[in-house]
Amino acid sequence: MDSRIEVPVSVRDVRIRHDRRQRHTPDGVSFDIAPGDVTLLLGPSGCGKSTLALALNGLIPHAVPARLTGSVLTGGIDTADATVARLSEKVAMVFQDPDAQIVTGSLLDEVCFGPENLLLPVEVVLARAEEALRAVGLWERRADNPDVLSGGGRQRLSIACALAMRSPLLVLDEPTANLDPAGIDEVYAVLRELTRSSHLSILLIEHNLDAAIDLVDRVIVLDRQGRIAIDGSTREVLADRAEEVAAHGVWLPVATLAALRLRRVGVEFARLPLTGGELSEALDGIRSLPALPSPVPRVRSQVPAVAVRQLSVTRGKKRVLDDVSLDIPDGDFTAVIGTNGAGKTTLVQAIAGVVPPPRGRVRVGGLDPATTDVRALAAHVGFVFQNPEHQFVENTVESELSRGLRGAGRHPSPPTAEIEATVSAMLERFGLADLRDVHPFLLSGGQKRRLSVGTVLVTGAPVLVLDEPTFGQDRERADELLGLLSELNRAGRTIVTATHDLQLVAEHATSVAVLAAGRLLAYGPTAEILGDSELIARAGLRPPPLARALRGVTRHPEWQSITRIADLPGGLA
Repeated sequence: MDSRIEVPVSVRDVRIRHDRRQRHTPDGVSFDIAPGDVTLLLGPSGCGKSTLALALNGLIPHAVPARLTGSVLTGGIDTADATVARLSEKVAMVFQDPDAQIVTGSLLDEVCFGPENLLLPVEVVLARAEEALRAVGLWERRADNPDVLSGGGRQRLSIACALAMRSPLLVLDEPTANLDPAGIDEVYAVLRELTRSSHLSILLIEHNLDAAIDLVDRVIVLDRQGRIAIDGSTREVLADRAEEVAAHGVWLPVATLAALRLRRVGVEFARLPLTGGELSEALDGIRSLPALPSPVPRVRSQVPAVAVRQLSVTRGKKRVLDDVSLDIPDGDFTAVIGTNGAGKTTLVQAIAGVVPPPRGRVRVGGLDPATTDVRALAAHVGFVFQNPEHQFVENTVESELSRGLRGAGRHPSPPTAEIEATVSAMLERFGLADLRDVHPFLLSGGQKRRLSVGTVLVTGAPVLVLDEPTFGQDRERADELLGLLSELNRAGRTIVTATHDLQLVAEHATSVAVLAAGRLLAYGPTAEILGDSELIARAGLRPPPLARALRGVTRHPEWQSITRIADLPGGLA
């Protein structure tokens, strides 16, 4: 018997090329996953992480148009010779986009769907469904339609569906991308319990390493060409080879990024920390630390770019926003934060006019989105959806970008040569130049996000509204995108973004609006809001990872107020 049957998955020299693509991503990848192991797969956007995940259950090559060479054995079965249905008994999948796998009208039906197709007895199906829904905190909502869940709720539902299959291998592609900090903690608590109580093996694709780091046994890093660059234990890869990992454009834990920055100004670490606890312990062991740089105050404009007055929005019988009022100053970078279902997306959509607000409740540059012509509004405010696919209407990346210049907000449109030059520059800026003729729906998740942002930036609107702008991005591209937004903000653009990433908020936002259950709890300067522990707890959130780590530093109390890596001594990490 082939020894590879003993492992949940065995990948040998796998090369995958999507239709209409020139490169293979991944390209020549080989690895095994042992029973009970949690393997983290990292790599820059577009290197083939999600593609490789789709090959493990046979969606590639059986359903997704792509050519696969090499071999993938899942539970001893060659995926090239088995149906996706048969392979589902060996590997359960949680996709990057939960909407891609929800098919029924209630949460209970959704979780029962997979086990039912295995022809299991009814009592077994129901027992599995209850256990899985309880594990992700959705059992009490089992009769609800999945459509009424927030994005994070739908992701938890997808995880419950995977757990109910009881497969020996669980593949999770960005499982917490749409979750608030509390939801992320819940998901990883469930995964930790599963790994302790079973021999379940997990392949995890994840950018949020702070939440996942203590769960992971092994890390595999792919390079930009889709080849394995580094493979080893978690500490060997993320601590001992941290700078090499970062050079591949990959996220590192915030504690590690902070330590890399401090090491450049002479702070010595016996070993780079991976967790906030390790960072605070290391700093407490150092007698003298460099002086903290003085913060540079920023003067806020008194002129509102966005004015919201007593805004209430109801969907069905539920009030999503309740009497929200705030003024966002011209030239501000405002982050809207809150738990899943707090109303963040609804608020930013109302500001951008995507969801028409009640007349007279919102003003953007003096315009009322409820009554303004779409072309005139688009000239003043650009919106990036949480799901990039919701805004794609063209057949190629290039035409998607040029559409904004030829259409919305441009009358008459610029000359053809000017459009071509602008589009080419944007393609280069977002690393999409070699994908200009590819259909937007065939891009990776990170590439779709960059294209969606590019379609808004290209029009030059003075107000930019973004819903989860760094979703699916590798570190290099996220830093590039946020650097670009900050640059545009310093040049006078007003930025409004809804996000779950409080470290992003700490590093880049000048102001923060906190929502809870549709109501505005607070709005003010970033440091003031994030420094209010009682407020953050009342909103159901947690402080950013760096703030949590440094609040544990007792020997140097002046460091306890730091929330941004940029406020630490040293150069860029």
